[in-house]
Amino acid sequence: MRSVWSVLFVLVIGGMPMTAQDVVRLADPTALVLNMDLAQDRTAMAGMQAAGLDETTIQEVVRQQSTSKWPVGMRTDSARAENGGAMKNLALRKVCDYSTDEGLMSIVAIRALDNLHMPDDLRSGADVYLVVRASGLAQAEAAAQRPAPSRGPGWRTLPVAKIIKADDLYATYDLSKDSDAMAAMENAGLSRPEIEAVIFRSHERNWPEGIDSFDERYPRLQELQKLKARQLTRWNDKVLLVMPAELNKKAPTTLKPYLDIYLVYGATDVQVKEKKKRKGK
Repeated sequence: MRSVWSVLFVLVIGGMPMTAQDVVRLADPTALVLNMDLAQDRTAMAGMQAAGLDETTIQEVVRQQSTSKWPVGMRTDSARAENGGAMKNLALRKVCDYSTDEGLMSIVAIRALDNLHMPDDLRSGADVYLVVRASGLAQAEAAAQRPAPSRGPGWRTLPVAKIIKADDLYATYDLSKDSDAMAAMENAGLSRPEIEAVIFRSHERNWPEGIDSFDERYPRLQELQKLKARQLTRWNDKVLLVMPAELNKKAPTTLKPYLDIYLVYGATDVQVKEKKKRKGK
């Protein structure tokens, strides 16, 4: 899209705190602008710059705006046709508006944390961005806003763990169907919302894109072993690891968790550093 109009901006993700007015919804899924290359669109780039986004944030938007990064239920015409109704429940955050000769456009973010309530096909393990015709957006009703989902259990007091055999990962393990695993999490003091968060984020489909399938993960096993981990609990011959997002900020982009993720391994595949006992104990 080329423009002869001046660039306008409204809201920014990044330096400014979000308010309720920043949350919008996709009232008309056909308003999505498809096959857009923001890096080659001077008007969009100027719009982000005028909105005050720094270069790092702009590059993140450009990188995560590709259709291939979107949730699988939005990537194709047929998927969007099937999921059009559900897409209206996405919680979107306004990044900026900019004017074009086709009308006002908005860049919006689908934040992973905001959309844990969505069906599997409409969830993403990372924040992604969309360009939408502004006429297709509507203000999110305050009554429809949900409480923040659980971020998962705390990990700071857990023992440090190191993966020593990365290829023995249980990538599609269903913790909810393992009564011993459920009991182990309850005995570790996890609340019901925390357990649900662990169950959801222990499946490969909810991991970063660089490890969310065997084909993506296999060539990167050495990198996977470098992620920092803690042992959350263990039962029978298995251990449950948490890979804290905070500890893995410097991981490669496609391996970096935006939320804490959880991995199930065989007990012999992981080395756990036992906590030192205090003197006199």
